[in-house]
Amino acid sequence: MPELPEAEVVRRQLQAAVVGSTIDHIWIGRDDIIREGIESLSWYAGARVAEVQRHGKSVVLVCERGAGKRVVVTELGMTGLLLFARESVPNAKHVHMIMRLAHGPQPALWYWNARRFGRLFLLDQKAWSVYRQRRFGRDPFAMAGAEFVDLIKSCRGRVKAVLLNQHRIAGIGNIYANEVLFRSGIHPHARGCRLSKPRIRTLFETMQRVLEEAILMGGSSVRSFVAPDGTRGRFQSRHLVYQKKDAPCPNGCGTMIRGLMDERSSFVCPACQKR
Repeated sequence: MPELPEAEVVRRQLQAAVVGSTIDHIWIGRDDIIREGIESLSWYAGARVAEVQRHGKSVVLVCERGAGKRVVVTELGMTGLLLFARESVPNAKHVHMIMRLAHGPQPALWYWNARRFGRLFLLDQKAWSVYRQRRFGRDPFAMAGAEFVDLIKSCRGRVKAVLLNQHRIAGIGNIYANEVLFRSGIHPHARGCRLSKPRIRTLFETMQRVLEEAILMGGSSVRSFVAPDGTRGRFQSRHLVYQKKDAPCPNGCGTMIRGLMDERSSFVCPACQKR
């Protein structure tokens, strides 16, 4: 948490509320939260936020100042939030950045992260290109079905591990991997190379459908996630298997959902999810 749907909810709210604003000042609470580019911090004062992008689980502010262009990459990690209002901040001691804004509807953007697995990168265009190529695989919404089939068929490992590999498919985490695999009828330990092409196409279509539905419902507020305007997501009410160990299978097959401990907790119906 947050995963692709939550990051996309954040991106859409920021796109509507901060694009066109001018950055007055960026306050940093902890220097170590910026993993690259802290020496360029002063450049952003007076820059205009031109666009907000999402890459995988990361939200990226594209900033322009004169003929120059730089980005602020915000990795949300497990608990990170980007918030508009001080009132939405759960605990002020975990605020690591405040971006003061002018000439727009929002006066500030707060970066909050209790566990500090998230981080910030202040990058010029060359460094951003290198970072993007090194960090992100293909976006689930940018892939064609045939490309997805080829990717899965080329993997000898477990299919869930492929879905979670950010260098192959960017943005899917444990929540949505569990939900997509259950709705596709595929066991998380199934080997990608052994799945038939029709089953992989079903997986692809289900992946896109689940992610889009989650975005439209504001994401999943399983733990601390809230959107920048402070609203909670609602897709957790549609979770069928995630964290539902020992509950009856929602397909009505009479089997109980099992929990598997592997690289990440998996929740499966042994009857409905085949290898």
